[in-house]
Amino acid sequence: MIHFRNVSKFYDTNTALRSITLSFEKGEMAFLTGPSGAGKTTLLKLVYAAEIPDSGTIAVADWETGKLNGSTIPLLRRTIGIVFQDFRLLDNQSVFDNVALALRVRGLPEREVKGQVLDSLKLVNLRHKTDSFPPALSGGEQQRVVIARAIIGEPPIVLADEPTGNLDPDTAAGIMRILSEIHVKGTTILIATHNRSLFKNTGKRVIKIDGGSLTGEERG
Repeated sequence: MIHFRNVSKFYDTNTALRSITLSFEKGEMAFLTGPSGAGKTTLLKLVYAAEIPDSGTIAVADWETGKLNGSTIPLLRRTIGIVFQDFRLLDNQSVFDNVALALRVRGLPEREVKGQVLDSLKLVNLRHKTDSFPPALSGGEQQRVVIARAIIGEPPIVLADEPTGNLDPDTAAGIMRILSEIHVKGTTILIATHNRSLFKNTGKRVIKIDGGSLTGEERG
């Protein structure tokens, strides 16, 4: 489903990723781990074409990201849900409207939008917060809104960049339970984290990255 072939990415004179060859299969959950600045976020950005590789190729589902343009990148991104560490919620929009945004941009009928938004919020146990605004929510609640927004429309791929980085251990465990429930439904999930407790005893693939290079792989 996601295939990197000899991919490198540079920022000025800095190497973000070097000669990465890596594949993730449909329905897989895997973790990317390494210290801050290792290249984890860059790798995720390459998947959803926020960045384009300087060398090598990346295939995501039926797309080769290096061949995408302004009109086709949005089509790729419809297949990918993104969970950002810094939330990126619109503080002046309600929880409902934050989650609904992606569907409204596509022009879906409002009745269909409402049904999908409520289903997503129910999955993350926030249906009772539809009329609340992000500043009134806890960090854990905001992250659950981000997950609801990411899974709206049931994308086959979900990327999570340090999804528990700003959360206490109990809240982090709850976020991981939600991601696991989504994975069980067949979604491919990649999670970038420096927190080993997230993948310990999961039995999932753990890809180690340091200094922009792959340094090992193990099972959690």
